[in-house]
Amino acid sequence: MTVLTLMDCEWSWESASPEESLRAGEALGRLVEPGDLVALFGELGSGKTLFVRGLAAGLGCRPEDVHSPSFTLVNEYAAGRADAPRRLAHIDLYRMRSADEVADIGWDEYVGPRYVVAVEWAERALGYLPQDHLRLRFEARGVDRRRVCAHATGPRSGAILRSWVGALGVRMDAA
Repeated sequence: MTVLTLMDCEWSWESASPEESLRAGEALGRLVEPGDLVALFGELGSGKTLFVRGLAAGLGCRPEDVHSPSFTLVNEYAAGRADAPRRLAHIDLYRMRSADEVADIGWDEYVGPRYVVAVEWAERALGYLPQDHLRLRFEARGVDRRRVCAHATGPRSGAILRSWVGALGVRMDAA
């Protein structure tokens, strides 16, 4: 079995603007299903919450309602897509002092078949992440530019990543 680290990266690309990051998140939002988890890594200001706004839009949620849940830890959003109603759980672990606190936020209720889950500061919950999830690492490369590194950890997230690459219609360079 391969041990995954935060440095693993299958594909990476640079987003030239916040709008481009939103569009990438929206494209991913159209592909994920309840039970899928997107783990987001990156420093403060690297674009994680902005990306989740796009993800929410792709699911059919109102992106303007999406804000960092740093103080509430979890925000839930109902997706308004008539063809496939979905729910997004946006979890932000920034304020967690230890991984032992993860279970106390109702982690098991969110990570399962009812929600699409986006977890910011996912490195604080490595032991809780499902075996198959999509990892995205964000790196600020200037005021508006972001490098996004993606890694699939299993067959479902691998299928999502391949579909996402195709949906973006951009060249993604191997990292």
